[in-house]
Amino acid sequence: MANEQQGAARDLKNLKMERDRLYLEEVITDLASGTIRRMTPIRADGAPDESRATLYMGQAQVLSAMGPLPIQFELEADNLEEAIEMFGPEAEKAVHRMLDELRELQREQASQIVVPAAGGMPGGGGPMPGGGPVRGGRIQLT
Repeated sequence: MANEQQGAARDLKNLKMERDRLYLEEVITDLASGTIRRMTPIRADGAPDESRATLYMGQAQVLSAMGPLPIQFELEADNLEEAIEMFGPEAEKAVHRMLDELRELQREQASQIVVPAAGGMPGGGGPMPGGGPVRGGRIQLT
């Protein structure tokens, strides 16, 4: 634990803003579906940086049995009008990606077999038939 705190403190000492990667963030919302974040590139003096593209990010929430789940997705648009048009289809794609990732996590969890700890089967069954004592641990099926 002490090593983790020292590592975090060391990282904070090296933390600095990158002058060539500054953005002015604006939040646009319809107060219903979600928000679009417009990230306008700026220079360190606050003036617009015309040499870099404006970025658009969509944000929404999906209701689940565990409560609302936030989703965030990039909108590859050249202007706000395009970002608004892309919002729904890109949000749907992001939800499908999230569901695919959850299914993959469930598959990974289901593929683990738990072997009883040394000393035998639960309930005092003794060693496994055919040989020595049972070794405890997890077996990962791949």
